[in-house]
Amino acid sequence: MTAPDKNNTSQRWYAEGLRFECRRCGDCCRGEPGYVWVTRDEIRRMASHLGLSPEEFAEMYVRRVGFRRSLTERPNGDCVLWAGQDRGCLVYPVRPIQCRTFPFWRQILRSQRTWARTSRRCPGMDRGRHYSREEIDERRGKKF
Repeated sequence: MTAPDKNNTSQRWYAEGLRFECRRCGDCCRGEPGYVWVTRDEIRRMASHLGLSPEEFAEMYVRRVGFRRSLTERPNGDCVLWAGQDRGCLVYPVRPIQCRTFPFWRQILRSQRTWARTSRRCPGMDRGRHYSREEIDERRGKKF
């Protein structure tokens, strides 16, 4: 008998898919320090969306972390682009891939337990649109 193939996506715990619909509540944008990695293309798109040059945007909202770039955050851990419940994310239509692929991140999809723990904070998880295993795996594979 052979061992199951770890790369066999049909064996993933979410083989039947998952539901998610962003409620734009900002819970994933606030309160915890960390990094939101951004590329030069993402900086250009966000800058254009806000009517800024990429250089102005980077000076106001981006920090260098080693060889990479991350959005800055406020002292309380909130993303610098979170403008409060009334206005939400200032760049939502052009937000970075890291934000667009939440909650389908590897660390969240590691197990049903990590998914459930994250869903206690996120009112959009287990609700709304159904994503197939294939769609989830495609998002899960995105690098940020």
